[in-house]
Amino acid sequence: MHKILEYFWKYNLPRWSILIIDLLICAFSLTLAFFLRFNFKSIPPEDLKNLPYDYVLVLSIRLIAFVISKTYKGVVRYTGAKDATRIFAIILLSSFVLYIINIFTRQILLGYYIIPHSVIIIDALVTIFIMISSRLAIKAIYFENKNPEKQKTQVIIYGAGESGIITKRTLDRDAAVRYKVVGFVDDDEKKKGRSLEGAFIYPTSKLAELIKENDVESVIISIQNLSPEKKNKIIDECLQLGVRVLNVPPVAKWINGELSFNQIKGINIEELLERDPIKLDNGLINEQLNNKTILITGAAGSIGSELARQCAKFNPALLVLLDQAESPLHELELEFNEKSNSKKHEVVIGDVRNKERIHNVFNTFKPQIVFHAAAYKHVPMMENNPSESILTNILGTKTVADLAVEFKVEKFVMISTDKAVNPTNVMGASKRIAEIYTQSLGKISQTKFITTRFGNVLGSNGSVIPRFKKQIEEGGPITITHPDITRFFMTIPEACQLVLEAGCMGKGGEIFVFDMGQSVKIVDLARKMIKLSGLKEDRDIKIIYTGLRPGEKLYEELLASSENTLPTHHQQILVGKVREYEFAEVTQFINELISLFNTQDNTRIVAKMKDIVPEFVSNNSVFQTLDKSS
Repeated sequence: MHKILEYFWKYNLPRWSILIIDLLICAFSLTLAFFLRFNFKSIPPEDLKNLPYDYVLVLSIRLIAFVISKTYKGVVRYTGAKDATRIFAIILLSSFVLYIINIFTRQILLGYYIIPHSVIIIDALVTIFIMISSRLAIKAIYFENKNPEKQKTQVIIYGAGESGIITKRTLDRDAAVRYKVVGFVDDDEKKKGRSLEGAFIYPTSKLAELIKENDVESVIISIQNLSPEKKNKIIDECLQLGVRVLNVPPVAKWINGELSFNQIKGINIEELLERDPIKLDNGLINEQLNNKTILITGAAGSIGSELARQCAKFNPALLVLLDQAESPLHELELEFNEKSNSKKHEVVIGDVRNKERIHNVFNTFKPQIVFHAAAYKHVPMMENNPSESILTNILGTKTVADLAVEFKVEKFVMISTDKAVNPTNVMGASKRIAEIYTQSLGKISQTKFITTRFGNVLGSNGSVIPRFKKQIEEGGPITITHPDITRFFMTIPEACQLVLEAGCMGKGGEIFVFDMGQSVKIVDLARKMIKLSGLKEDRDIKIIYTGLRPGEKLYEELLASSENTLPTHHQQILVGKVREYEFAEVTQFINELISLFNTQDNTRIVAKMKDIVPEFVSNNSVFQTLDKSS
């Protein structure tokens, strides 16, 4: 018997056999309908003599309906709601045809009904019930045979709304899935104790109890538009109980409006660090960017590429995407070509340090707004290569800024960093010097120079989260420089949205500081990522401490201690009040600094940077001797 069932599940029945079975069901249903109609007593002689004709008529109509609708071609063990709906509609429609034929035979042909109307109605209901229930029964048996109860993973669905119902149906219909839903959890008291799709709804207070009693391995969050704060609370509770957390994606990401199990995935750490959506003044941004020519330097980088995507939403006349990185820039071009048929972007390979090349870009495209994101940003790299930091971060910025003034650019928005505040490393100091130059230049030009400062962005090239993910995939260990190190984090889209908002509200000369929320302890971040991966610290993945890298801070700042801030109309954007410099003095200092490149003397270069930025005090670096000597 087991081998027969195994053969049955392995191979589909021929379609003609399913059609025959369906016709046999119809014959049985008609027989049952007559018995029900006459209370299981003798059928009256006048109806009995028409019985053979009734069977021929009913089965012929059903056969034609099945052939036209192809109901017999579906794979029975995968019967779904659409299949059931199709059977329901076909049976009703063919029964209606029988009803019309019945009236026709009475009024025109025979003078009496060939089949009682009541039998037609009962037959339709019985046929629908048996055809659908038999298919669902076969499906249930197949799933149970495929995934025995004892082999199934117990899960809880968090959220008993429409998305939760769809999630359970998705788990039920997917043959490759070995999940059993032990219940729903929802914070709506009105739903408490009710049954949904065969599973009971429990209050959120019962979550821990349910997990322990049923040996639950996963909790699936199905609630749409859940606030980051609420999601964090749910996930923290689940992780403390040692269960894995899965997430149902937004409806907009469902394939053809239908959820598939493969889309139900584990929570990304980025989702836990998100905050409530930013409210932008889209009218103001549209007024600034619509039908403008916009130049974005460093366009192939994490921030630059997202800025390009955000700007494209406001219908600029032309987006000029400039970068020296060929392959990433090519990828960005392919992305823009796929998304838009209109040629409203121009991809340019160029180095911001090359004045002739950048002059040609300005002369050719005449940009009206510049977003300057090109920079070297990795602290240890720049600590070991100070001369390169001054060429890109300082000379590159100076070149683009000078040309912006020459070609009468309306606004120049510089992307800076929190590491420019009380810098402890060469990279942060180079960005602070670039800030000083653009601010002082703005005082003597018509171009409005605006600076934006923010901390680490999630998922950017070389950031800590992609590195941790890779280390976890490779089995560890996760390397952290110091157990107490903290960082501010912001998503790339969030940072770029605030850049656009700040750039549009700026009048020139401001340094806008973004509210980065609460700083995150990196070791806590790593531990949460380990738990989200379904692993355990020390057993599956180790965390080791490697010591602070050259120039690295334990804690980042967004404002120097001597600075203060003023609020703006946007609660997440503040204006930093900083010391102002005279352009002539700044230019002289910077030209002297840049001229030191040819010496390739790192000590002299960094010493000069400290002269320009007195608050630059090196940390964990060979250049600390310069601070001691001063």
